[in-house]
Amino acid sequence: MTKFAAFMILAMVRLAVTLPAYESLAGLSEREIGEFININGVARIPNPPAPLPENDNGLKLVNDPAHPFIAAGPNDIRGPCSALNTLASHGYLPRNGAARPDQLVTGVMEGLNLGNDFAKFLVYQAFLMNGNPLTNLMSIGMKTPETGPDPPKPALVGGLSQHGTFEGDTSMTRVDAFFRDQAVFNETLFQEFTEFSTKYGFNGTYDLNAVAELRHQRLLDSMANNPELVFASPRILSAYSEAVFPTIFFVDGRLNNRQLTIDAARHFFDFQMMPADFHRQPAPVNFTIIDPLVSEIFNKHPFTPGVNKGKGNFVLMLETPSLSDFCGIYEDIVLRVIPGQYPKPTGALKQALNTNLDFFYGAVSAEHDCKQVFPYGK
Repeated sequence: MTKFAAFMILAMVRLAVTLPAYESLAGLSEREIGEFININGVARIPNPPAPLPENDNGLKLVNDPAHPFIAAGPNDIRGPCSALNTLASHGYLPRNGAARPDQLVTGVMEGLNLGNDFAKFLVYQAFLMNGNPLTNLMSIGMKTPETGPDPPKPALVGGLSQHGTFEGDTSMTRVDAFFRDQAVFNETLFQEFTEFSTKYGFNGTYDLNAVAELRHQRLLDSMANNPELVFASPRILSAYSEAVFPTIFFVDGRLNNRQLTIDAARHFFDFQMMPADFHRQPAPVNFTIIDPLVSEIFNKHPFTPGVNKGKGNFVLMLETPSLSDFCGIYEDIVLRVIPGQYPKPTGALKQALNTNLDFFYGAVSAEHDCKQVFPYGK
């Protein structure tokens, strides 16, 4: 029997038994992936969800009977993003941790009240770097066959736990990838989180003062101890944004005071669950709220992007866009990072990438005057 014939038989068996789960075909050649596409087609890509209706976009109980906490099972995926982990554990996302971009946008809007444009920016950025354009699925954690047959190499399809794209060094509660287990909650770092909140935050809470000092300390620690530290685009944007997020989205919307208690922080970061009777933000949170907060903590301890060439040897990367250069970071993601994984896509893969690139730019352009760029042509 020829290799091709064996593949066809195997594919037909998989179609009959496991097509809904998209059995992984990682490691097959580009031709074999093409054959699989010819048999199965490419997943339909829904348009991004619309904003929440005006009569349903305000303060709301979200730890409710319709969304009970169920701890992740042995086959459920969790990763470096505490918000997504928690939303999956409450059923706002598929509980197995593999989701479509539109599901992710809807989940963060409904569960935490992220604004539509901000939600789309985060989701489609992460999906383009870590998801699977062929099946329109992404893991919120490690790489998994649940996201289906991989595109040809060098695409990673590594999920959010893939280091160096959305996830990166200097996390507040996860160790750097050099020390391994970068997607796993780290109790030692959470104790540091608590200490900085006690020392700098109002009434021992994680507020913007504590954010600025802890964000700076985590960078200094990585510069001193991680010989492979990378703190440049696109990580710089997610590092500062994720530091601010808990002061907004993990604070009960009835308070909405940007002061996260340690108990609530423990629930989200460690337990991956909402506190009892938790209410989401009273209004959708978009760039107009996030951007000034990111600038505020950055301005307390400014930095220039760079990488370590050995412990304590931080080398500046003057050619990389700075945190304040939002459009530059957008272009770096679209013209460097994504083509690094998909250098010469063709056919259905190229079409899927261009569709998601358009969705990504739509979110970027909503509140930022950036020129759209086209890595694969218009």
